[in-house]
Amino acid sequence: MFFFSKFKPSLLECIPHEYIDIHSHLLPGIDDGAKNIEETISLISKMKEIGIKKIITTPHIITDVWDNTENSIISTFSQTLNAIPDTINQGNFSCAAEYMLDSYFLKRMATEKLLTLKQEYILVEMSYLYPPLQLYEIIFEIQLAGYKPILAHPERYLFYHNNYKEYDKLKSSGCYFQLNLLSTVNYYGPMVTKVANKLIKDNVYNFVGSDIHHEKHIESFNRKIAIDDQKLLIQLMEKNSFFAE
Repeated sequence: MFFFSKFKPSLLECIPHEYIDIHSHLLPGIDDGAKNIEETISLISKMKEIGIKKIITTPHIITDVWDNTENSIISTFSQTLNAIPDTINQGNFSCAAEYMLDSYFLKRMATEKLLTLKQEYILVEMSYLYPPLQLYEIIFEIQLAGYKPILAHPERYLFYHNNYKEYDKLKSSGCYFQLNLLSTVNYYGPMVTKVANKLIKDNVYNFVGSDIHHEKHIESFNRKIAIDDQKLLIQLMEKNSFFAE
């Protein structure tokens, strides 16, 4: 039994067979993730070692911060593929993007093709300071354009912690939710873990992601989980099998 915290498994022990990760920052020098190709190779290798079968890496696209585009990401990804050994690639490494929902996003969506995780599913995020004023209009326009938004790490938006009904509103508006795995081990603090625990219990999440940027994130998979039900977490991780093809 894993009822008492001292008996709880590590996050590493909860990774299901052939787990697919849909959120990471591994392309070299393109955002705040891997700094160079050597770090990229090291991170991918260690992700494979902890049991991650397939990786869809998702560089940030944030206007005036990380001004990546579909073309620049695909170009960097192609160069990265040519540089990493086949032994760690094995056809299980691909790319998409993590889009910031800011005042420029709708213009970006109207002028360029978005990089999807699969089919019409796109990964999006918000500022940690406050949501965009036109959030629900943006979500509506995303769906009108034929995309399905997956909101990254909703448990980390502190402005929703005392307004839990907003999560219900986001779900009702058509947002899918992606849990950051390190939110289950107190990596971002106990309040984030508390909210993640409630969202897991309420069956609000659709998918999960590692959001790995650097080696410290991978090392934190050795921490004990700090949520109530490991079975629910494993079942949630298994939903990522949707991205197998």
